[in-house]
Amino acid sequence: VQLVESGGGSVEIGGSLRLSCTYFGYSSSRHCMGWFRQAPGKAREGIAGIRRDGDEYYADSVEGRFTISKDNDKNSLYLEMTSLKPDDTAMYFCAAGTPGALIACTRRQEIDFDYWGQGTQVTVS
Repeated sequence: VQLVESGGGSVEIGGSLRLSCTYFGYSSSRHCMGWFRQAPGKAREGIAGIRRDGDEYYADSVEGRFTISKDNDKNSLYLEMTSLKPDDTAMYFCAAGTPGALIACTRRQEIDFDYWGQGTQVTVS
């Protein structure tokens, strides 16, 4: 599986951005696709996940402001981010859940994802 993110950049406080992730070699045995972020000096945080059936899961830090979606026909995953805050500044990664990992979306821990994109930087100021 190969994942390529795009759409990052600099945005003002309160602004919006849409991240995209195109994936190749995706297997239907993977139950979850997710978005993570990592700020300097902090651990990687799983912020959103979407299951194969379309159910969405979010971290408290982004609930109500971010929306994850996917387009299976385009092999693409998206993260719509609104009401951005300086604390949202981070490198954002999309990731593919490990095949068979049914809890990947609900707990969103790195151990449940085995393929990662290279990341796209989001800066809010």
